[in-house]
Amino acid sequence: MPHHPPARRSLRISFNALALSGSIALGLWLGFLAIVLSCWLALRFLPSPHMAPIAQAVQQLTQPTMTTPEQPNRLFEQYQENLRKNEELQTLDNARSNPRNLANPKCQFWLQQDQNAPSEKSRANVLQFCN
Repeated sequence: MPHHPPARRSLRISFNALALSGSIALGLWLGFLAIVLSCWLALRFLPSPHMAPIAQAVQQLTQPTMTTPEQPNRLFEQYQENLRKNEELQTLDNARSNPRNLANPKCQFWLQQDQNAPSEKSRANVLQFCN
């Protein structure tokens, strides 16, 4: 008896594009929700030293930031301090470049002191003796 291979059957595959798109979208949303729920549960029920910075960052993101009234005052005071230092440096530069101060020995001494070892005392004396 001769052996005959079985006849090939053709398999028809058809798909509905709308159903396929809907299934993919639903799967993506469910996956996203599963990841969010897992992270929330891990942060809530597994407080470990490694999770503390993450929990703190999440807490900072969820809380509204409020500027304290002290911060603008501190910034303004820092601005005024920078202005004062700039004016003082400008005055010192003017004293160094003024040709009249070449004949004044006290001025020359304090200019040299301020150049070699700047301090509040040397700056004050430069401003006092150099016009």
